[in-house]
Amino acid sequence: MNQSVNRTPFEILARYERLSLAHASDTQDKLEAPGLWRGIGFRVGSRLLVSGIDEINELLAVPTLTPVPGTQPWLLGVANVRGNLVPVVDFARFLFGERTQHSDRTRLLIVRQGNGSVALLVDEVFGQRTVDEEQRRDAGREDDPRLTRFVENRVGEQQLAIFSMHRLVRAPDFRQAAA
Repeated sequence: MNQSVNRTPFEILARYERLSLAHASDTQDKLEAPGLWRGIGFRVGSRLLVSGIDEINELLAVPTLTPVPGTQPWLLGVANVRGNLVPVVDFARFLFGERTQHSDRTRLLIVRQGNGSVALLVDEVFGQRTVDEEQRRDAGREDDPRLTRFVENRVGEQQLAIFSMHRLVRAPDFRQAAA
């Protein structure tokens, strides 16, 4: 005899809730496993990068930008993000001197900078990536001189460069957006 026929809608929902919470608890244990590092993967030009999940506050589609005169060419302007003006940096132009080509995959990474935030225009976001201890042991050094001050290692089959947003927002040339 099927027991679900005899259950009230409340009992069925309570069972679903228990199953969901059990699944979420199991997933959280896997995500917080010792030795796993989590990050957000993204592409800047032809380079695949990943930054710590704790270094990126938000991902956004590109809103309307207002240009700011007298700034570096890599500072595209400011965007209104929920009532706050946030500077928007063409990340490829800052790092490599190449403009980002806008597409339906182009996104902004919102990163904390001092008491505010800054938005980095990237070509594409790949979502969450994990790096385990074995990948860290087998990590390669970054050889692109334009990235070595922000990247120590490249990991995984894709050779994702682990990019430090903390180093970026403290870099003097990044902080000096005036032309």
